[in-house]
Amino acid sequence: MDDERRKPRHRISVQGRYRTGSGVAKDVDILDLSETGCRFFDRFGRMVPGTEISLRIGPIGPVIAKVRWCRQQVVGVQFASPLYGPVFDHIRSKFDPAPPGD
Repeated sequence: MDDERRKPRHRISVQGRYRTGSGVAKDVDILDLSETGCRFFDRFGRMVPGTEISLRIGPIGPVIAKVRWCRQQVVGVQFASPLYGPVFDHIRSKFDPAPPGD
């Protein structure tokens, strides 16, 4: 899967929330982000590749995404449309877990 990635992922630490269809929203920990997708920890169980979800990344969203892979409770999704550059930069700067200067 990693070989197919077009954009590099950047580590972030932010709470997210996803929903499938009209299902109940579930909170997740978003682990990394690129303009075209992200990876998150889903403590609720396994997601099925191909599932379409609506995802919030902190206060941003909803973003429509498709589950590309799931390994135990870690899920990789691809966004239906890439994140707008300034929005992506804002998320990275606000939720980067590294202290300034690292």
